[in-house]
Amino acid sequence: MNKNRLEAFSDGVIAIIITIMVLSMQRPRGATLAALKPVLPALLSYTLSFVYVGIYWNNHHHLLSSVTKIDGRVLWPNLLLLFWLSLVPFATDWMGESHFAPVPLAVYGVVLCLAALSFLILQHQLIVVNGACSPLARAVARSWKGRLSLVGYTLAIVASFWHGWAAEAMYVAVALGWLVPDRRIERALANPFD
Repeated sequence: MNKNRLEAFSDGVIAIIITIMVLSMQRPRGATLAALKPVLPALLSYTLSFVYVGIYWNNHHHLLSSVTKIDGRVLWPNLLLLFWLSLVPFATDWMGESHFAPVPLAVYGVVLCLAALSFLILQHQLIVVNGACSPLARAVARSWKGRLSLVGYTLAIVASFWHGWAAEAMYVAVALGWLVPDRRIERALANPFD
């Protein structure tokens, strides 16, 4: 199978997700800085979600660039990842419009957690298809960020019902942990025999 088609489809879906998020934002009702105050929660939730979608796009690109083969075992996990990412605009809108109320804040975390789990499943299937000695397998052999992210999301979901600010801080912290690009895949591709 041609991985370029999978990558192009995924890029298109991610571009649509970002477009939906920005189009659903309401404009301020005035021309002063004070008019931004009512829409600030929506703007902050959009910014965080844009960063998350960008992180997934970046990591998805690295993931697919590190493999040579895909098959049917990869297509469904990729669609599962895109499904959860497609719910990010819904969760973002709800969280921003509700001013980070507990249930929407927790639902946002559930969507992020399931997207992260889907990414790990996709990564695992790509390793199965490409082999235990593939650059991807070598690059993520001792990966802890994905699992730590799942812990962070789970803690944030629970914190949403008691300390919303702590949940928000955990979502930001996980994003910051992924904001610096992971160079392990690039190193594995540059040094295929290490």
